[in-house]
Amino acid sequence: MAPKAIIAPSILSADFAQLGADCARTMDQGADWLHVDIMDGHFVPNITFGAPVVAKIRRHVDRPAENHGRGTFDCHMMIAEPKKWVKEFQKAGCDLYCFHYEAAFSSAAESPEGKTDEKTNPKDLIRYIHDCGLLAGIALKPMTGVEVLTELLESPDAKERPDMVLIMTVEPGFGGQKFMASELPKVQALRKKYPDLNIEVDGGLGPGTIGQAAEAGANVIVAGSAVFGAQDPAEVISLLRSSVNKASAQL
Repeated sequence: MAPKAIIAPSILSADFAQLGADCARTMDQGADWLHVDIMDGHFVPNITFGAPVVAKIRRHVDRPAENHGRGTFDCHMMIAEPKKWVKEFQKAGCDLYCFHYEAAFSSAAESPEGKTDEKTNPKDLIRYIHDCGLLAGIALKPMTGVEVLTELLESPDAKERPDMVLIMTVEPGFGGQKFMASELPKVQALRKKYPDLNIEVDGGLGPGTIGQAAEAGANVIVAGSAVFGAQDPAEVISLLRSSVNKASAQL
């Protein structure tokens, strides 16, 4: 059986004019986590928001009482130099810092203004995130093979192992894209090899696609417009959860 279902609505689809209230309402409607999409206009072509906005919405959602608990801010860092921003987002209220594997061979500077010729790497970055008191996630774009994660997931040092893997089911950068079922074999391979791993899927998830993702083994479900654009968001969240739980019982 896979880990428990975790529903993480993406606040990229919330009403930015009342973002704090929307986040609190979504938690009241049954969400477990909030998925916070950070884009810098470099790693991806879009720009969203930064640590100051995260700090503001943190005031509207209680911090989780335990790791992976209710109220987790799952910050998906679609940025070119992820190490530079770990401490800023930790201070802002991030709980899980999920960087992209493809961006992890970048500056090893530890602050936005920092400069160094030294480069980081995925293993060192995961260790650094853990040392900063955060959970560490690692995300893969559709063109990246899942085999790059083996060394990390099987590291003998727990500080070098990610707490979650995010498999993108769209190209990162914009919401509302069509679900890419072609990425589900990555989820299947991970679930078969790592039955206790939190595996997140992000992109095009909703009532019409959740069954495929759940049957592949995903247990952390990101949904943006499917939740925030629904007439009854609580009903959609419940449907997503029941689909994951049903599939999990058969794995």
